[in-house]
Amino acid sequence: MNFTPVTLCFLLRDAAGGAEVLLGLKRTGFGVGKIVGVGGHVEPGESDAQAVVREVWEEIGVVVLQEDLVHAGLVEFIFPARPEWNMACRLFTTRRWDGEPAESPEITPEWFDVGELPLHRMWQDAGHWLPPALAGETIDAVVVLNEDNETVASVRYPSRPG
Repeated sequence: MNFTPVTLCFLLRDAAGGAEVLLGLKRTGFGVGKIVGVGGHVEPGESDAQAVVREVWEEIGVVVLQEDLVHAGLVEFIFPARPEWNMACRLFTTRRWDGEPAESPEITPEWFDVGELPLHRMWQDAGHWLPPALAGETIDAVVVLNEDNETVASVRYPSRPG
């Protein structure tokens, strides 16, 4: 099975009400209209970390250094009805960056309380892996989508016993 390598980076900050995460409204392309993490495709010759640093800069105008990235896991997305959409998504978090997140043609960034994620506006699978990733767990998940390419058929955690 072929998987397109992609990355996501979740900027985290402490606010008066608790931890907040930067997500964005997708304005173009895959997932348009949904709230998503910041990230995208890994280009040939790039490491996952290099790709996410580039994508964060391109999408929200913020500089993240590779050494400030925290590896948060891997989620493989399987689209049985559209196998060309299959993705292996490397997750990162960071609490250090330079600059203020700004809107781009691709993303409108917005801060959300980690305890009140806008899951109803996100891909359905996010509810399975995003809260534990933001809580500091390292995710290892395989998400299989239904024929509608939207709803979740199953989620497996290969590294968990039982």
